[in-house]
Amino acid sequence: MFSTNIGGIDRVLRIVAGIALLLFAITGIPATGYNWLGWIGIVPLATAALGWCPAYTLLGMNTCPASTRQG
Repeated sequence: MFSTNIGGIDRVLRIVAGIALLLFAITGIPATGYNWLGWIGIVPLATAALGWCPAYTLLGMNTCPASTRQG
């Protein structure tokens, strides 16, 4: 399938950012009128869960240590 290209620290940061964005969308605090944009938090959560980022593939980036790569 896909080769893992997201390392551990990168994964944790994506999870934290995704949860923060979703909380912004769900709670509506602060009420800015743009809280719906928080639903983009699904993207970092999905890439963290898969361990693969399509943007990293396009840019030739990889934060995953060589010893844990799959593929």
